[in-house]
Amino acid sequence: MRRMTTTDGPDPGSPSPGERRLERPPSERYRKDEPAPADAEDSGGSPGRAVAFGGLAGIAVAAAIAVLGGVVLLTAGLIAVAVLGGWAIAIAVRAGSGGTLPAQRRTVLAAVLAGLAVLGAQLGLWLFARYEGGVLGPVDYLAETFGLLVPLELATAVVAAWWASR
Repeated sequence: MRRMTTTDGPDPGSPSPGERRLERPPSERYRKDEPAPADAEDSGGSPGRAVAFGGLAGIAVAAAIAVLGGVVLLTAGLIAVAVLGGWAIAIAVRAGSGGTLPAQRRTVLAAVLAGLAVLGAQLGLWLFARYEGGVLGPVDYLAETFGLLVPLELATAVVAAWWASR
């Protein structure tokens, strides 16, 4: 191999005849492109729409967990519902934002909404138990009836929302 030590030769940045170069580095395929602000406005998304879509999905998830846990008396399956709910909330936030939110804010918003949905569902379960004649407070009822299932639901929903919104 011959090394050039002088600058009298061709420009090192330009390819010599017969040499092939890629238009862009192969590592660029792993980079997530954030749309330019002008493109984001055309997409129809906004931070407010992200909160609204995610909030509506959160209300649906909370209602599903409350009905399945209270009326249908499903227990261990509620973790799967929480995972699917966190994923659905994250997808709703992504769709509502339309690329206007940076990835970190979108992730935090989806995780917070998923946590609030699971907490709302637990409140709904307690209210259903009160309607049925229960006398315990919310923390006592949830600890006595569901035990570790409540924090597991919360954790899995938040992790699923975080993962799906990235």
